[in-house]
Amino acid sequence: MARYVVARVDEIPVGGRKIVAVAGESVGVFNVGGEYVAFRNRCPHQGGPLCEGALWGFVASDGPGDARLVREGEVLKCPWHAWEYDLRTGQSWYQTARPRARRYPVQVEPGRSLVANPDDALLDLGYAKGPFVAEIYPVSLDDVYVVVEIP
Repeated sequence: MARYVVARVDEIPVGGRKIVAVAGESVGVFNVGGEYVAFRNRCPHQGGPLCEGALWGFVASDGPGDARLVREGEVLKCPWHAWEYDLRTGQSWYQTARPRARRYPVQVEPGRSLVANPDDALLDLGYAKGPFVAEIYPVSLDDVYVVVEIP
């Protein structure tokens, strides 16, 4: 087994990384809480530059609106397709029981159905109609809007 000097200890601070060439391979060296680990800079999924990805933690949640990181700084996320790897073991992880993306109902509606009567809001604020009416020109609202409903 060949050994290669890749950095001084002070070159890679806690939470830091250094990507180096070793024996013709690109290798990322990480300082995880004072423990140094090295990865081949190639994601096993589709060959992306794994060691250039974000360092973060696993996301934990007890329900909607609750999200927190556990083991912060111990997860390497591939920049190509966001596969997550445990820096201590190299194991990839994903959540099967709880999908992270939430879907909302979406409808397409004509613009006319979305326009409120502005007079109602003014009356609610205590305004009264004045004696004059300015000349106006008709405007059509034929555009179509995308509407997202969030309960």
